Amino acid sequence: MANEEKKDFNAMLNDSKDMPKFQIITDEKSIKKYGGDRMYFAPPIDYDRIMRLVPFGKLLTVGAIRDYFARQNGADFTEPITAGIFVSIVAWASFQRKDDETPYWRTLKANGELNPKYPGGIKAQKEMLKKEGHTIIQKGRTNIRYYVKNYENALFTLHANEI
Repeated sequence: MANEEKKDFNAMLNDSKDMPKFQIITDEKSIKKYGGDRMYFAPPIDYDRIMRLVPFGKLLTVGAIRDYFARQNGADFTEPITAGIFVSIVAWASFQRKDDETPYWRTLKANGELNPKYPGGIKAQKEMLKKEGHTIIQKGRTNIRYYVKNYENALFTLHANEI
């Protein structure tokens, strides 16, 4: 996202954009990739509600949130692009508030990767995760990425009807 300091992310967070909703996809390649044709779209505020559940020292992935929403809503999968955008909106909305913080830094990308689109980028997320006892590792030489070491051991489990 660009010009984050000029946007009202809390307004975006609370704009449901007519979600939740379902869409039936017909592209065979996507159906095969995602395991079905029934795609779910969760509103941004639902991502915030889930991300708030993750306690100190625990972690969650965007993929786990998407899987949870799909299971809870009888879909084959949750749309991945809006999921990534909405997780970033949650982070920036929390950053813009003076109180009522959402611990967005505990939500990772696939395979435990840190999210450079969060406020303060990788550096800020690394600092917050280290404060919670996590070890951050670097991978790659030219396309450097950062991950939480053994993130699987700290994953938070979403149970039915969390929100």
